[in-house]
Amino acid sequence: MYMSYTNNPYMPRVRRDAVNLVKYRGWSIRKVARHLSVHPSTIMRWCERDMTGGFLLIPTKSSRPHRHPHALPEKIVSRILTLRAERHECAEILHRRLTLEGIVVSLSSVKRVLKRHGLSRFSKWKKWHTYPPRPLAKKPGILVEIDSMHDGPITDRLSLYALIDVCSRWGFAKPVVKVNCRSSVRFLREARTVAPFDFKTIQSDHGSEYTKWFTKQVNHDGFEHRHSRVRTPTDNAHIERFIQTLQTQCLNRVTRTFRSWQKEIPPFLEYYNRERPHMALNYKTPLEVLRSY
Repeated sequence: MYMSYTNNPYMPRVRRDAVNLVKYRGWSIRKVARHLSVHPSTIMRWCERDMTGGFLLIPTKSSRPHRHPHALPEKIVSRILTLRAERHECAEILHRRLTLEGIVVSLSSVKRVLKRHGLSRFSKWKKWHTYPPRPLAKKPGILVEIDSMHDGPITDRLSLYALIDVCSRWGFAKPVVKVNCRSSVRFLREARTVAPFDFKTIQSDHGSEYTKWFTKQVNHDGFEHRHSRVRTPTDNAHIERFIQTLQTQCLNRVTRTFRSWQKEIPPFLEYYNRERPHMALNYKTPLEVLRSY
């Protein structure tokens, strides 16, 4: 795999070491050039840029040109920034407003202007996930959705994990003191011991409790982990609806304390999985569906 010069993360360190050999160890420029297989003039430019004697990294300069014949006029850039400052609207809305004003500019150009001025709403450190095809829940355990829920302010917050099998609608939930990766793994392993079927694929959102460490633990336990698509809550519609049912039919009817949640959730899950008819299952219960497999 080839890597471009500007994206090579090791080049700042190479420049520093080259300058250190010239200014601190007394190597000649040509000797350093032969050692690194670069032109001597390149070593000279690195030495001119360095002011520390080769002890600090020398960053890579941007390859972006200073001027371009097709660059956006300053008036359009200024108008984009002005509209953005008014209501902090997204690039799509700004592009629509510019079009209504008679300003011809592409949506990608508006996004580029916001990004260059540090006004983009998305972090450049965000990890982009790949989304393999969503498995068809033809049997129990093929696709199991998991999510967490918080209730109340941060100073008095109650949290719980919930899990549901898409095929049978079998559900499981448990209150926790804190939501994090380790709690997610503990909850998932406890759900596996209680569930009357084996897990094949776990689907979650992009919450901080479902990071790469969680994925590694899931894979170590013998099943897969996939994320729902960004800004697509319908991908996790089953677990969202299960949490809503849990809130309206159980949690809202009891005292809002951790101990009461621990006491009341297990009986409700017993009723939910054994007695409560589900319209999506043609008025069957989850356990009736499980018996058919």
